[in-house]
Amino acid sequence: MDWKVLQNGSDIRGVALAPEDGAAADVNLTPMVVRRLGFAFVRWLARNLEKEPQELTIAVGRDSRISGPALSAALCEGIAAEGARVLDFGLASTPAMFMSTVTPGYGCDGAVMLTASHLPAHRNGCKFFTARGGLNREDIAALLTLAETGETGPSAERGSIDAIDFMSVYSSQLAERIRQGVAHPQHPDQPLRGLHIVVDAGNGAGGFFVDRVLEPLGADTTGSRFLEPDGHFPNHVPNPEHPDAMAALREAVLAHGADFGIAFDPDVDRAAAMDGSGREINRNRLVALAAAVVLREHPGTAIVTDSVTSDGLTEFIEDRLGGVHHRFRRGYRNVINEALRLNETGQSCWLAIETSGHAALKENYWLDDGAYLVAMLLIELARARSEGRDLSDLIADLREPAESREYRIGLPARDFAAQGERVLDALRSQAATEPGWEVVPHTHEGVRVACRGPGEQGWFLLRLSLHDPVLPLNIESEIAGGVSRIAGRLARFLSGQDAKLDLGTLAAAAKAQPDTT
Repeated sequence: MDWKVLQNGSDIRGVALAPEDGAAADVNLTPMVVRRLGFAFVRWLARNLEKEPQELTIAVGRDSRISGPALSAALCEGIAAEGARVLDFGLASTPAMFMSTVTPGYGCDGAVMLTASHLPAHRNGCKFFTARGGLNREDIAALLTLAETGETGPSAERGSIDAIDFMSVYSSQLAERIRQGVAHPQHPDQPLRGLHIVVDAGNGAGGFFVDRVLEPLGADTTGSRFLEPDGHFPNHVPNPEHPDAMAALREAVLAHGADFGIAFDPDVDRAAAMDGSGREINRNRLVALAAAVVLREHPGTAIVTDSVTSDGLTEFIEDRLGGVHHRFRRGYRNVINEALRLNETGQSCWLAIETSGHAALKENYWLDDGAYLVAMLLIELARARSEGRDLSDLIADLREPAESREYRIGLPARDFAAQGERVLDALRSQAATEPGWEVVPHTHEGVRVACRGPGEQGWFLLRLSLHDPVLPLNIESEIAGGVSRIAGRLARFLSGQDAKLDLGTLAAAAKAQPDTT
């Protein structure tokens, strides 16, 4: 078995079950493999914390995936066999797993969450934590080496496995954060009284937010849907970025006349929202809203985002809010680590956030926590209601593009990363000579070009995927038809640059648009 294929950046991802649709897939995340990962994590922790395995306590949780119970049992067994104590949280959220390492009375040395985020039901994976945060890419590589080469065997003293309800503790932490943030003068214990809030948990682990957070705070949650854990994800893709997820949330908000809607991914480290009119608060709007809240509390701070954020967002953060927009690379660990680096250099930074819905705040251990982000928005919602205004007023000045689209260009070469880098190098050189195009300097990922040609008025970013053999292409334009014009012009260059590229739908854009340059 090639253990390295399980690494997905700072996580582990694999195929846990044969796909239900009959598609071919090699199952590589078996109970045996996960058991060895548990053994390896104990040894990795013992070495890094300078403790004996018998001194370690490790929490284990899972999302609603159908492979979760079997893999969780194997993981717990692997950890206990090496001598560490296991706290089995059962169905849990990824942020709750980290919080077990810093919550007094629990103080776990490490934690593991079994999840594959929004990926299909037959996939699964692991996220690992210590009190310093999630493991980094190099830590995962070391852990996989230990799992592959280390000898497993019974410890002289087997650790215990104890079932613990930690989600009640974590939920109480969120609820108390909202109480303190709103500080309602008449209803301090129920600051959300009078607000109608619906939650779409996508049949993941996020249903707890309704009965353990919102309802104790006084909110009406009528119309909340897909709260029951179901690892088949039968209702829609549980991804806050996906149009189907947003359509389902909009239907619930409008049908029940709710003031606010919330959507979570399966492990609740990502979220999106919706106002009472059915307008999405995700991607650039979500970043803008979170930035508005943070910059009010911390004037002038930097906001680290991923690379695909819009020019209008930069204007909003810097010109409207007086902050610093630091556009970085895709990947939630990338933006978090960059925020940490900025603070170490003396640049104040309080928020790292991706357009995908990952958001981490300095005040919350730099933990990407969808529920904590939502709690921050609910505080603002309650304050806005008490002051006779709308939450969306905070981002009323955000300039949004007329059009936005993402294409994915296939890289068929065996060494696809090298192929992609050659294309990017050629584009970087060519774009600098194109009339109306200007290569944006200080881009940390891929090639970003400002497009001011006839009928364009926008920008594009072409980058190499973090994990897949593709070049994702994001294009935005301020005018109708601008995306197609930019796409057509770029497609003509790419088709002449490398005949092996799979342009897909971008090729159609090239045929549809005449060459006006």
